[in-house]
Amino acid sequence: QVQLVESGGGLVQAGGSLRLSCAASGRTFGTNGMGWFRQAPGKERETVATISWNSARTYYGDSVKGRFTISRDNAKNTMYLQMNSLKPEDTAVYYCAADRTPLILHLRVDEYDYWGQGTQVTVSS
Repeated sequence: QVQLVESGGGLVQAGGSLRLSCAASGRTFGTNGMGWFRQAPGKERETVATISWNSARTYYGDSVKGRFTISRDNAKNTMYLQMNSLKPEDTAVYYCAADRTPLILHLRVDEYDYWGQGTQVTVSS
């Protein structure tokens, strides 16, 4: 059974940093794109960042460009999201996801097949 487990969320002051991790089990995703997504109360889930299977390509949502960095370690079947210069509007539940389709970097929420349970990130002003 495939499982994605996020960790690293929490409460941080504006301007602070957090590092999220996503550990996959049940299968390896070394040839599959992965991504981070978030959903704030009353809003639709949105793409934060995605990364190709070999880390050669990354995509960032406009609101996080220059502040967040996505990375992955295929040997550990783990993905990361380094979040710097956090703002109150970054407050949301953050989800990691993996794509069933190999070798393609998808960008949209509906293109991802496996999802974690989410981790809360709260940024206070």
